[in-house]
Amino acid sequence: MARKKSATLTGDAAELVARERVCRVATVSGEGVPHLVPVCHVLMNGKIYLGSGDDATKVRNLKANPRVTVTVDLYSDHWGSIKGVMVQGRGKLIERGPAFMRARRRLYEKYPQYPKSAAISPSDSVVVEVTPTHVFTWGLE
Repeated sequence: MARKKSATLTGDAAELVARERVCRVATVSGEGVPHLVPVCHVLMNGKIYLGSGDDATKVRNLKANPRVTVTVDLYSDHWGSIKGVMVQGRGKLIERGPAFMRARRRLYEKYPQYPKSAAISPSDSVVVEVTPTHVFTWGLE
């Protein structure tokens, strides 16, 4: 499986990340304990955004260590059809303001169940903004 590396999320990699409904987010605590969780996400202007409760493990980890990895992949029993994108980057916590509201609006547009099932509120939620530093792809050639 060939891997291509880039510093930006563009082209086929951006299309896959934008289209898929779930990604996996990996963070590491200040003590070096890894944490991996599936989340809903949106792509805006080359950055990945996700909502979270402000007391979630991934948020505590990002406060201690802003490095984050996000993976979107498509598995197939026909291994020649496997596709994926892994984004390594820096996570930034957005607690309120226009950037918070913009990301929330986009998440609500992509996931209509979000407002009723897991509302993102400035009083108890944050938006995580992931800025890519390295982008790896496979199966998108």
